Amino acid sequence: MKCELSSKKEVSAPYWQRSRTFCAVLLALMLLSGCATTSTPDPVQSRPFDFQQDTFAYANELVWEYYHDENGKWTSHKREPPPNYSLHCFVVARAVRQFFDNARFDPHQPVADDATYRQLIRRVIASDPRRPLLESKKIVIPGYANLREFSRAHESLLKAECGGAWESYVQRGHWRMVLPFSRNHQEHMAEQLISHLRERPLVVHVVRFPQLSINHAVVVFDAKETEAGIDFVAYDPNEPANPITLLFDRATRTFALGPNNYFEGGRVDAYEILYKWDY
Repeated sequence: MKCELSSKKEVSAPYWQRSRTFCAVLLALMLLSGCATTSTPDPVQSRPFDFQQDTFAYANELVWEYYHDENGKWTSHKREPPPNYSLHCFVVARAVRQFFDNARFDPHQPVADDATYRQLIRRVIASDPRRPLLESKKIVIPGYANLREFSRAHESLLKAECGGAWESYVQRGHWRMVLPFSRNHQEHMAEQLISHLRERPLVVHVVRFPQLSINHAVVVFDAKETEAGIDFVAYDPNEPANPITLLFDRATRTFALGPNNYFEGGRVDAYEILYKWDY
């Protein structure tokens, strides 16, 4: 499960073969996770999500470089040298949610050593991303004011402890990707995102299956309704400097992303993950 565009070689297998493979793997994952329970989130967010404070300072790096060639065709080639931290978009998005819901930063306490922070990070990552902790139960991170500051100081430690790239391949909700996305489904999804944003920031899978021109996770934390539709404001693990916008057009009942350094721009399908047992 890639966190960016795929090369031509990566999408050369026939659709039916890739669908069958995905379905088999994802069915197995669903059976393994069948004992999980539905989350019961707090009725409202304890505080607003702040992009400059509640996100990581580092990026999920790209394996490929994307560009328009001399004929205007969107193409790619592998980055040289290869990145040190890539294919972690689902891991990074999940961790942002876990730190927001289940951790509390206390800059008034003294800075701790790496061994202490390693254990605290592991506790946060072991917490349930579908069920926020009560304020009194949150894991306290001493010495720093927020996640952005903490990740700037302890980038290597967080990268090592937040989860491996393989976890982006086996996220529980990937089974939904192989099924068709109707315009009715996407309209209901836009309404669901608006409703769930009252509770917490949302991890959203954006995809163009079976094309795989994009297969990515973002964290939606705000929404602005316009005459044409809804602008969902999101944190993109690939682009930590500024928020991005996931657009929803009411007339066509379609989501879209603008062009960036890994996607040419255009229509995407979107659905929320990490909010109930089968997602």
